Amino acid sequence: MTGATRVVLATHNAHKVEELRRILGPDLGTLELTGYDGPEPVEDGSTFAENALIKGRAAARHTGLPAIADDSGIAVAALGGEPGIHSARYAGTRRSEDNVALLLERMTGVADRSAVFVCAAAAVLPDGTEHVVVAEWPGEVLAAPAGEGGFGYDPVFRPEGLAVSSAEISAAEKDAISHRRRAFAALLPWLHAHLD
Repeated sequence: MTGATRVVLATHNAHKVEELRRILGPDLGTLELTGYDGPEPVEDGSTFAENALIKGRAAARHTGLPAIADDSGIAVAALGGEPGIHSARYAGTRRSEDNVALLLERMTGVADRSAVFVCAAAAVLPDGTEHVVVAEWPGEVLAAPAGEGGFGYDPVFRPEGLAVSSAEISAAEKDAISHRRRAFAALLPWLHAHLD
């Protein structure tokens, strides 16, 4: 692609790389996403936005390229926003099945099952310019997993307005409405304005 601007995607998560390329594909224009194989920074921020910036800064510093990163998870109202930024390591094993099992255990007998998937999308340019967008995808926690698609908490999250879990809709349907789609769709105009 001639005239393309390379942008590094600051994640080692194969699911996220695949999902973001799919989500952003049509809107990337002259931006060309490239993978990241540098060191993983310590995500010690207290918010999704702080952690997204930590990842973006590390990738921009390591590669010398503009970087985009995200931090995402599920926040459950009845659990005071847990697991929140700890979503990926909620059960301490980094295994999705264990995280989901712990969440369902803590939700036993809880009437208010409202939850949101949250995604903070960050862009960090080599000159230090930064921008973050935070988006939410509201829904509720199901009583038991349903569906084989998606990953993470998808099998126990029913998006608002749907009768099925986010693991029961197609990748294309999820890409059109997910928290990640909302965050990166809002971030892209800023990236184009600064890089095109």
